[in-house]
Amino acid sequence: MRTRQILCPTDFSETASHALGYAIEMANLYQVNIRLLHVMSKPYGEHNYGIVVESIEELETQLKAYSNEKLDALVKEIEPQLNKTLQVKPAIRSGDTFAQILEDSIENDVGMIVIASHGHTGLSHMLNPNVSEQLANKAKCPVLVVK
Repeated sequence: MRTRQILCPTDFSETASHALGYAIEMANLYQVNIRLLHVMSKPYGEHNYGIVVESIEELETQLKAYSNEKLDALVKEIEPQLNKTLQVKPAIRSGDTFAQILEDSIENDVGMIVIASHGHTGLSHMLNPNVSEQLANKAKCPVLVVK
């Protein structure tokens, strides 16, 4: 952990922003970079991107542009909070959220994953797999789940 970057997945929600605060603190403490990851998935479901399109290709292009814009804004917000020698490395992936985060953590040999919990409880928790819970069970590195 002390020499490897921190992976912080984001869906641009308030809870993800809270988890990012912890990632920034950990990065400053251990003097490691932050890898900020957004996984594009389920364009017609959980996320309301506010995009009207006529084709799948146009949708993918618009989603990628939206994600890049949001990530760039987050990087500009984070950089002043990090020690001068540290960097924020933004990344976008597409596909199943859990699989993409896990794959990214392995490919980039991250030292820790800091992720927001979605907060499902009861029956909703049983029916909707929790990405943060899956990562805590399957990741090869420590996972900090933030509420």
